[in-house]
Amino acid sequence: MPTVTREYEAPDTAAKAARQLEAVEETTTDIVGEKLVLNMGPSHPATHGVLRLVLELDGEIITKADPDVGFLHRGDEKIAENMHYNQFVPYTDRLDYLAPLANNVAYALAVEKLMGWEVPERGRAIRVICCELARISAHMLGVGVFAMDVGAMTVFLYTFTEREKIYNLCEQLTGARFTTSYTRVGGQIRDLPNGFVEAVKTFLSELEPVIDEIDKLLSRNRIFIDRTQDIGVISRADAIGYGLTGPNLRASGVEHDLRKAQPYLDYQKYEFDIPIGTKGDCYDRYLVRMEEMRQSVRILKQVLASLPGGPINVADAKGLLPKKEKVLMKMEELIHHFIIATQGIDAPAGEVYFAAENPKGELGFYINSTGGGVPHRLKIRSPSFLNLSIVPKLLVGSMLSDIPAVLGSLDFVMGECDR
Repeated sequence: MPTVTREYEAPDTAAKAARQLEAVEETTTDIVGEKLVLNMGPSHPATHGVLRLVLELDGEIITKADPDVGFLHRGDEKIAENMHYNQFVPYTDRLDYLAPLANNVAYALAVEKLMGWEVPERGRAIRVICCELARISAHMLGVGVFAMDVGAMTVFLYTFTEREKIYNLCEQLTGARFTTSYTRVGGQIRDLPNGFVEAVKTFLSELEPVIDEIDKLLSRNRIFIDRTQDIGVISRADAIGYGLTGPNLRASGVEHDLRKAQPYLDYQKYEFDIPIGTKGDCYDRYLVRMEEMRQSVRILKQVLASLPGGPINVADAKGLLPKKEKVLMKMEELIHHFIIATQGIDAPAGEVYFAAENPKGELGFYINSTGGGVPHRLKIRSPSFLNLSIVPKLLVGSMLSDIPAVLGSLDFVMGECDR
């Protein structure tokens, strides 16, 4: 696995590390004087959504930090237990709402595992396109907002321009820009539209120079380096112990990516590297996301170059809605449509767990079925929730001004965290 390159080290790295160590040691002793309890959020631009941090401060040193989550709790898991499998697809858009296409795919793969279905080769290739476009979109937002949090406004404008192009592609593919609901259990709602492949190729050719430009703007920027290097350091042991996944785990030097470890959607056919960090600080997490975007471009080029033909949905017609023209012409198709629409997919009894490598980390779905069209129990493993679990340990000893850098580097989404 390639290690991301740290081209430049801040000259005061040792002094900064010593200062933070001293601050941590002070918090464990009796400190004379009052401590201040400060609420940060849940309505604050640096908390990236409705996250409330209850901070205990000794001057500007954080001695305690408790994240208070749940402000966006909508009961998605319980909603899923009262809906047909396909009816829950739009709700997955609202999990990591920065990567709805990838959420749709992960959920559909979990139900298809329960059904014992496998989508045809072309359908799998289309899903890879969806997942990697979603990864680029989410990382563009993550890097852009992270840079803005520590004072780099120009990068934010670059990233949002490219992200807007991805939304144009989403609109061309699905008819929607943000909440796509494109995937269905057993396939997709439609095939790629005319001109879509060329549009993606054009976008990729324009994207690569922009990624390089962002790299030039940030990677050797003295202000950005001072705000991110040796800040929010997560050790390899802590990253594993707290259950972190995705870029936050790999930035701490752990070589784990579900696309390699447990390949799905034919990822084993594509050549790509998994970048890992060396120190696990905010700067490493930024570098890993930058390199992941380059690798996503690499994957997309391979998919588009070898895009197979054929069907996009499973051959089991009993589990899918028939085509509209057949419903209007044949009684058997009308009855079939009525049964699927009113009773849902006839899933077997059993339990499954499937996880996909989403932009934020491992997005997993556990389904417990007693048969029929509605799951008995459905649980979601949201990577943002697990990634936030390390905040109480991570922020202690840091300065108050380090909070935007640490939170921005973790790149969480509260809709997915709270569910």
